[in-house]
Amino acid sequence: MTERLGHAVPPASGRAPVINIAPRDVDGLDKSLKSYHQVFTDCFARREQRHWALKYSQGQLLDLPRKSIEPMAVALVGGNTRSEAMQQFISQGAWSDDEVLALRRQDVAQTLGRSDGVLIIDGCDFPKQGEDSVGVARQYCGPLGKVANCQASVVLAYASEAGATLLDRRLYLPEDWFDDAHRERWVKCGIPDDVTFKAKPQLAAELFQMVTAEGVIPFAWVAMDEGFGVAGYLLDTIDRENKRYLAEIPRSKKVWRQRPKLTVPHARAATGRPPTRAQLAPGTPPAQRVDDLAVALRPADWQHFIIHEGTKGPLEVEIAAVRVTITEDGLPARDEWLVIRHPVGEKRIKYWKFYRSNAPASTSLKTLARLTAWRWPVETVIEECKDELGLDHYEVRGWVGWHHHTTMTLLAHSFLVRVRVTMGAQAPALTVAQAHRLLQVVLPKREYDAAAALAEIERIQRQNHAAYRSHKKRRLEFDSFVMVLAYEADYAFSGTAPGKRGPCGAVDKRNRSPYFGVQ
Repeated sequence: MTERLGHAVPPASGRAPVINIAPRDVDGLDKSLKSYHQVFTDCFARREQRHWALKYSQGQLLDLPRKSIEPMAVALVGGNTRSEAMQQFISQGAWSDDEVLALRRQDVAQTLGRSDGVLIIDGCDFPKQGEDSVGVARQYCGPLGKVANCQASVVLAYASEAGATLLDRRLYLPEDWFDDAHRERWVKCGIPDDVTFKAKPQLAAELFQMVTAEGVIPFAWVAMDEGFGVAGYLLDTIDRENKRYLAEIPRSKKVWRQRPKLTVPHARAATGRPPTRAQLAPGTPPAQRVDDLAVALRPADWQHFIIHEGTKGPLEVEIAAVRVTITEDGLPARDEWLVIRHPVGEKRIKYWKFYRSNAPASTSLKTLARLTAWRWPVETVIEECKDELGLDHYEVRGWVGWHHHTTMTLLAHSFLVRVRVTMGAQAPALTVAQAHRLLQVVLPKREYDAAAALAEIERIQRQNHAAYRSHKKRRLEFDSFVMVLAYEADYAFSGTAPGKRGPCGAVDKRNRSPYFGVQ
């Protein structure tokens, strides 16, 4: 018999289309956005900062094909000639991201907080073409599914039955960015001098410890994918705080069904320090891969669950859980749960999921099964932040700009979540994307008449011409630089000044190097 778990209820898109929202409620959303920003007034010391914080949120909430600074400034009332002010607010503004996000987490706790909430650790990457953006490098890029030029980050999300949003993020700086060759780019991007290299699991551990130390966000579990589930440092950090995790692991991970015995070998000589590192006792059976263990389970060990209701219908799976001893560096570590999940009837191992959890031995299979479905909200939230708010549309290149833009995006997403939660009783099928659409009727969009349209076209043409001239100037400067290098190389090679016939070819009467003709 298949059991439907508590979280496996239809998503908003699968619920009955009931809407009891009055037009006056929609008309009041602009006022609600302003009131929401008032909560963060103390985080912005100057009046101009408070003004542009609201304008930036309004721009991100507009329905625009591109939500970089200039399109947003042009689309907003009174913003078309002040894109420089908005640019300065994001790229150089002297306001604290940490203060804004700390206050925002208090709001998230009030809006979404539940005692059984889940923290979710994941990566969020941004494809980039050039090499000037902070932290950009050739590395694995999640959206592209391959190694590519991109920026990478680690995000921490929060999910409960009430909804989900991002709590914080950390920009990942690849190790190459800490060598001498990157010092010039380091300075151009404005990276603080005290930043040190940290692997992604270390950044994730920082985010977890920050939320734990604050004690504002209520949660019972931490979930993560395989990329973080293999990081013993991160899992140890969570375990030391007496928090429970469910971490996806590769099917090659090895475990023991029974905890093996250890011995400490005796010293082999009368001198020298005696060995202290424990070793497996002689005759101990080898640890086995979790996929080998899974296929050997009995049919009675598996139970059917519906763990999630998606847009395409229910996700029905088979789940088993067994107590094992995890291997770390070939030796036994913690006794944990090994949880195995696969779609009903799926026999191909490559489609099976494996998880480890430090939950107590008394934890029910139903609880573990429910947790296997609690990593997906972070993917939905990241998609909402990108599609609805332009999380990946930014064109700033520096350290401050990246952090300010992502902070403002998280702020805008929280507001949409608040709208959805507040209107949930009147419209249970309301989604974040639909809340975003409601805002389009109240946001202060610039209206165009013929004169305004002509003025805007003139502005765009001036901008295009200035960009063309700048590009042409750079190209001429580059050509001149190449000519100088060629001249110096030719002179060093032939010892002949320009205008003289040398061993390399004909005389260059225009004072151009004959070096180009060398075979």
